[in-house]
Formats: sequence, C-alpha cells, structure tokens
Amino acid sequence: MNKKNIMIIDGNSLMYRAFYGVRLLSTSKGVYTNAVYGFTNMLFNLIEQYRPDFIGVAFDLKGPTFRHEIFEEYKGNRQKTPEELLPQFDLLKRLLRAMNIAIFEEEGYEADDILGTFSRFAEEQGLDALLVTGDRDAMQLVSDSTTVLLNRRGTSDIQAFDPQEVEKVYGLKPSQIIDLKALMGDSSDNIPGVPGVGEKTALKLLSQYKTLEEVLDNIDNISGKRLKENLTKYKEQAILSKKLATIIKDVPIEINLEGCSYNIPNSSELRALLEELEFNSIISKLNFDEQQKVSQSFDDDRKIVEVDTLEELSGYVNNALDQSRISLLMDNEVITFCWDKKQIYRISLFQDMISGGLDYWDVMEKLKLILLEERIEIVVYDGKNLLLKAWEQDIEVNNLYFDTLIAAYLLDPTHTRYDVKYLLHEYLGTDTDNIDAGHVLLLAEELEKRLKDLDMYHLYRDIEHPLIRVLADMEWTGFNVDKDTLKELDIEFTETLEELTNNIYEMAGEEFNINSPKQLGIILFEKLGLPVIKKTKTGYSTDIEVLEKLKGKHDIIEKIIEYRQVMKLKSTYSEGLLNVIDPKDGRIHSSFNQTITATGRISSTEPNLQNIPVRMEMGRRIRGVFVPTDEDHVLVDADYSQIELRVLAHISGDPTFIDAFNNNQDIHLRTASEIFGIPIDEVTPQQRNDAKAVNFGIVYGISDFGLAKNLGISRAEAHNYIDNYFKRYPGIKEYMERIVEQGKKQGYVTTLMGRRRYLPELSSRNFNIRSFGERIAMNTPIQGTAADIIKKAMNDVYYELKARGLKSKLVLQVHDELIIDAYKPELEEVKEILKDKMENAIELSVPLVVDIGVGNNWYNAK
Repeated sequence: MNKKNIMIIDGNSLMYRAFYGVRLLSTSKGVYTNAVYGFTNMLFNLIEQYRPDFIGVAFDLKGPTFRHEIFEEYKGNRQKTPEELLPQFDLLKRLLRAMNIAIFEEEGYEADDILGTFSRFAEEQGLDALLVTGDRDAMQLVSDSTTVLLNRRGTSDIQAFDPQEVEKVYGLKPSQIIDLKALMGDSSDNIPGVPGVGEKTALKLLSQYKTLEEVLDNIDNISGKRLKENLTKYKEQAILSKKLATIIKDVPIEINLEGCSYNIPNSSELRALLEELEFNSIISKLNFDEQQKVSQSFDDDRKIVEVDTLEELSGYVNNALDQSRISLLMDNEVITFCWDKKQIYRISLFQDMISGGLDYWDVMEKLKLILLEERIEIVVYDGKNLLLKAWEQDIEVNNLYFDTLIAAYLLDPTHTRYDVKYLLHEYLGTDTDNIDAGHVLLLAEELEKRLKDLDMYHLYRDIEHPLIRVLADMEWTGFNVDKDTLKELDIEFTETLEELTNNIYEMAGEEFNINSPKQLGIILFEKLGLPVIKKTKTGYSTDIEVLEKLKGKHDIIEKIIEYRQVMKLKSTYSEGLLNVIDPKDGRIHSSFNQTITATGRISSTEPNLQNIPVRMEMGRRIRGVFVPTDEDHVLVDADYSQIELRVLAHISGDPTFIDAFNNNQDIHLRTASEIFGIPIDEVTPQQRNDAKAVNFGIVYGISDFGLAKNLGISRAEAHNYIDNYFKRYPGIKEYMERIVEQGKKQGYVTTLMGRRRYLPELSSRNFNIRSFGERIAMNTPIQGTAADIIKKAMNDVYYELKARGLKSKLVLQVHDELIIDAYKPELEEVKEILKDKMENAIELSVPLVVDIGVGNNWYNAK
C-alpha cells in the first residue's frame, strides 16, 4: 500500500525565484503580480506532477530569528527585498487562503525550520514528505521518507533529491551537508565558515573525516600549513557555522493534518481574487462551472480515437499520408495527431506496467513516415522541441510548416504565456483542459490569418520559421568546453579571492567578514573615516553605487570592488559552467529561446552564454574555455560593427550621421567633434568615450540624469551634451519625436521588417510608466531591427553552410556576433560566407560592416 504524502513549500524561496524568473507584470490598476503569477503556476505544476495528499506553504516572518541571537551578522549581507516584490507576499497569502492551502509561519524561525519540522512529523506519522525549495541547505533533511524538490532555476526546473541523488551530486550523505556548510561557509546567508576552505577542500576533508567534529579532532593529521592554521584559529567559528547551518525540526507549530488536505475549491471568492489579479489563464485551468459549459460545447462534436496498438497506428499513419496538412502535438505522456479538427488520434505513451501505453521509440518509428513526407505540411506547437525529439531517434523532419508558438509570439511579443490553453482562450475565447492536435490545428488557422491581416506573415515565413531549425541545430551541436582550463580558472579565482581577502584585511588593519555590509560599513566609515554616501535602515550602504563614488579616497575600495567581481565570476561562471557540461560529449548545450524578449532578440538559458562578462580581463578569459571540436577545427567569430547606430542612421535619415558611416569614419570621434565643436584630430580619448556613451545612450532614450550618472558629470553638463547632440544631428531628434507620436497614435511601433511591439505604457497616467513607454518606442525600431538583421544573417549563413555540404557548424549567437566551429580546410570559405551573408542581410542607406576573428578559443577569436 502506497504511503500518503505531504508537500510543504518554502514560500519565500519560491517567491524570489518566481519574481526573478517572470518578467515584471502588473494589473491594469498598476498592482505588481509577476511573483504571485509565477508561484501559482509552479504550484499547479507541482500538484499536477506529484499529486500530494496534503499541502502547506511555509513563510519567514519579519524580525530576527534564534540564529541572529547567536550570530548578529547572520544574513547581514542580504539585499533589501525589491519594492515590487514586497506587497506580493500578502497577495499570495490571500490567494492561498482562498485555495484552502494551509500557511505556516512562526516568529523567531525560518521557513527552512518549518520544512525540517514537517520532515520529522512525516516520518513519525508514516507519511512521505515532499519539501519544495530553492535552497540547497534543505539537502540535510533528505531521508528515506523525505524528498527535496529543488527549484534550480527559473520557474520550471525542478530536481528531486532522495538520499542516493544527494550522494551522487555532492558525494556526501545528507547529514554531511551541514558539515560542508560549516567548513566552507555560505556567503548568501553570511555564514562565515573557515577562511581559505572552499568546496573542494571541504569535500576532501569530509571524505576522510565524515563530520566537522572529526575534522577538528584530527587537525594535527591534516596536511597543509595554512589549512591547519585556519582550522585551529577558526575552530569556534566553524562550530558556530554548523549551528547556523543546521535546520531545526521542532518548531512549536500546531500541525493539523486534516487542515492540510488538498482540495482546491470551486469558490466565488477564489475566482473573484483571480479576476482581480487578472490571471485569466489560471482561471481557465481551474475549470469553474461557467468555463466547463464553454468547454463542453466546444468539445461535444469532437471524436477522440484511442490508438492502442502499433498495428492500429500503422493504419492511421497510412491514412495520414494521403492528407495535405497534419497537426501533431507531443508531450512526455501523450502524442496526438489529426488532419480533421473533429477527429483526433491519441497515443498514450508507456509510463508503467499499470497504466500501460505504447513505447515512445516504436511510436516515433511509425510517425517517421509522416515526418519524412515533404508533400505534407506539418502544423505543430513548439517546432524546435519536435526537431530535437526526432533527431534523438535519427529521424529528419522535412515538412515543418507552421509553429503556433512562434506565430503567437510574433503577434504579441510582450505576453508572458504562450501555452496552447492560454492561446485558445486569448485568440478563440475557448477554454478546455484536454489539449490535443485538433486545438493546435484550429489555432494555426487563426494565427496564420492574423499574421496575414497584419502584414506580418512574411516575417514569420522568411525570418522566424527558418530560424527554428537553426536554433535546434545549435542546441543539438552544443559548444565544446575545455574542462581542464575551466577548472584551472576556478582555482585561480579562488586564489585571487584569497589574495584580495588578505589585501583587504591588511588595509583594514583587522580581519572581518567582507561579505557583511554591516561589518564592511563599520570598517569603511568608522575605522577608516571615509565619507558616508548613503544609509539604509540597518546601517551604512556599501552597494556598488556607493563604492564607485568612494573610488580614489582609499585603496581598499578598488580591492573590495574587485573582490565582489571575482566572487561573482566564480559562483556564476567557473562553478556554474562546470555543472552544465554534458558528460556524454563534454559540450555545453544551451537552450536558445525564440519567444522570450519583447524586442525580438534571441536569448539563451541553462546556461546564459550571452551574459558572460567581458568588461574585466578575468571575465573575458571565461570565453577562453570555449574551444573548437578538435585540432582540425578553429573558431571563427563574426561581429557586426555598431549595428544599432547604423540602423539609427538609416531610420532617422540624418545626413550627418549617414555621412560619417558612408565615409567609414569613427562615429564616436565624429560625434565628439560635433558635440564639443572641435576638429576630429583634436578629440581626446576621454571626449571620444563620452561621445560613445551619448551615442549608445540616445539609442536607449537616455535622460540627462542617466547620462550624468553614467559619465560622472553634472546634470547640466549632461543636458548640454544631449542638447548639442540633437543640434548636430537634428534628424535623430525628429525621429525620436516622430516615433513616440506614432506609438501613441497606433498603440505600437514596428521594425524595418515589420515586427510589432505594443505599447500600453504610452497611455498610462503614471509619469514614470509613460516615460518608460517613450524610451521603448524610441528603442524598439532600432534594437528590434538589429535583432531581425542578425536573425536573417543566421538563417542565410546556416543554410549556405548546409547547401555547400560543409562540415563547419554554427554554434553560438551572442547579441551581434555569430560563432562558427570551422573545419580548417573550409576556413576561408566560411569567412567569405560570413562576410557576404551578414553584410548583405539587408540594404540600408549605410553599409553594414562585419569584423571577423579566428582563434583556438572564443577569447582569441574576438
């Protein structure tokens, strides 16, 4: 008999994940809702996947906890909760109460401790506990009866940890996670640990001695003079750190299991609150009575044919081969296909012996006949996913015709949801729970019609649709990584951090917790007597804005800034990238997203290769770990030169700006000459840098306040720079005014290729929101056109490489650059293709210029 389970969610942890994982959303009344929206969707996904018998959500309460009583600096370096997030906690609690989901919070304790208490309770009651959190500290709670569901990133990446998984990932038993934290500390919670002991050293010690206490009892037997000294000197600090890292299991809360029973009510209160929050897609998920009636009428005359055997499937596939258009929808449990919206063929995939189903690989082998038939037009939702699934079985898809996901994104790129259920509600006013290929076919007809009505179908057909295969191939290929170099870089970052730490201690005249804003503030403003720039409720502010203003007043400031930069590089990149290397091929397979940004730009996640820092040398060296496939290959990097400024010249039609590009002048020198009123040969490097900031600032609609802040000058000087800029380039000023008016009149602006972005912000009564809308209106045609150009160039380069049968592969697109893993005998041909296709992607009134570099890694190719 299966045990019942109870799911307890760390509300604070998941709210933060949702807040940063979902684009900022607000209701028509200006109430921020993105975190609540993301949390609620995560909640329903978890419930659907794990089917809990009981459920509750734990929250932290404001104020100190028992940990603050034993260590005042606990979590002292935490950033203030964003103002947009703070009020959403009360909204979420209202929603949870309306859903009859129990809420647990206790003064003096953290949500972690409530999770720990439920872990103990579940074991005592013979239940299985499912603990949902984004905090890895919870691994210490894992046991035979407790599974931790770790939200690793975003709002959908959940990894389940039982004792075996913890040992596999960390090389430790769950109980040793506390000892790991005690030794290495935890900067996010300001747990000090032992200085000089990182994860690698801590794991080595625990593999030998098992617990912190055993490590401390065997200091004399441990090799390494510095390590011995630190373990001896910071023994009490390590013991304190273990206390801080230990999740307690006896929070004095009343647990009423019946009150945790899960049963979402069909209540008017819940529906009213969801309508207030404008969560229309969630309302449709819950199937309120009125919606069930709509769904019933929609689905009444549809027939679902269950395909129970491979023989039956073969017959239906043979019938499908006579059709001209087929809709196909796939997920991990069910595949549906149809050519008539009223008769859908449904294949249940094998999950277990009880539920049965057909084998996925056998099914794909049958469907291959449809996917290979070039005469048939295949209509799908998420074509990239279909391609990747087909390629897993060496099946080529020759007939992908229409992708409803991409079409919906193109119609309105500002939406945050594009699932089929939401799209049916949005475009057809229909709500249904049982989504299948018939719905996709219905959507395809509607979305294709709308694209044509808005004169955007060419953008879908010529740019977005061909790009589906390009991005899928880039994901499939991946980017080769030199793992040894990455490990060496990680060690170097660790050593640099140790050196910087010692330098900072020496300059401060004492040791302290550099990650603690409170301790750092005391050192800077009381001991060293530096001027106080800004204060917070808890003390002195030491954020980057403050540190930048203190530059030059004491050498310690530069060291602290560098320390923070290196700490970020280590945690996010050197350690982060090591965790996502595919063990099968040693490559990183990032996900390339075509439907995320409102401007049309491609983004990448898991990991985000487009965000690797390049301003500091150590950051640029991270690019050095990305290498060609082997010694027979080399990386080629092709980068558009100032593409957004060239687009601005064309769109604005400003003759002076156009003249500079047509005469191959340095645009920043030319701008400096214009706004400072001096000959080009007299422009200083500083003046050129200032002009560069003005050029790119204008593209993003920068204000005199923003420019003054960026350049460290007075607001009056910044105003003068911008004023002179528009006097010298009047066509640009006229463009800015014209495009804002156009946005207000039409409700949207477009790129040169016809991509639209709707701008409800322009009609807001709120000045800040309206000003934001004006900046978007100015920037979207520029940035969006640049995005269209790079997409077209990607398509042209990719399909030319394939047409010529070359071995060289497109492996990455980052902003305005393309990177090819080039087979050396094809190098000159690849360079010629890149230059030709990129520089001729579109005809402008100024030339597009591409800079090409070659190297044995990404860093050297730049």
